[in-house]
Amino acid sequence: MKKFALIAEYDPNFEPHVSTEKALRHSAESLALQVEHQWVSTNDICDSLFTDFDAIWVAPGSPYKNMDNTLWAIRYAREHDIPFLGTCGGFQHVIIEIARNVLGFEDAEHAEHAEYDPYSSKLFISELSCSLAGKEMDLELVPESKVAEYYGATTAKEKYYCNFGVNSEWTEELRKAPIGFVGSDSEGEIRIIELATNSFFVATLFVPQAKSTRDNPHPLITSFVKEVVCQ
Repeated sequence: MKKFALIAEYDPNFEPHVSTEKALRHSAESLALQVEHQWVSTNDICDSLFTDFDAIWVAPGSPYKNMDNTLWAIRYAREHDIPFLGTCGGFQHVIIEIARNVLGFEDAEHAEHAEYDPYSSKLFISELSCSLAGKEMDLELVPESKVAEYYGATTAKEKYYCNFGVNSEWTEELRKAPIGFVGSDSEGEIRIIELATNSFFVATLFVPQAKSTRDNPHPLITSFVKEVVCQ
């Protein structure tokens, strides 16, 4: 049986954490598959993460207790082709990991963590001028992308819980990275990224698990589960 590590500071009263568990179950049931999951605090991330689990999902709920551990897990999954999904805070930390370890901006920072480096000018993730928390927005997907294949469409509508997003001042630098920016909102802001060279590596600023139901499992999460189980 395949095991999924759900990385975040688990809170049973936090709706995105509840919906993460439900969405994983919806997709597994729709595929007639059995999977297991376990919440892993970012403080507890260590080498055994990648021997004990078959896939990594960095869930919403940042700021995480240990940013360095989170970035290390993302980097390891990216470099070793471990099936990976990051949603909301997970997306934001993927951006930081890419900025630091692919583009070479070692001091790339997240506005939530800026207190650790108050003089940092390289805020790749900044507070949004208008919060997206609780909003549903239309998305345009790049037709030839893996994500469009997972959705079976080039448009979607998704729900957000976040107050942070990609700092537009660094968008052009990020586009130099060998990773696909494959989903955007009506204003062209980056909302989905994928690493097409990996079996499954996707990160979304929105929370796809919020739209999953037993009758209509989310296609992105179902594709994630299917890829993990079929490996």
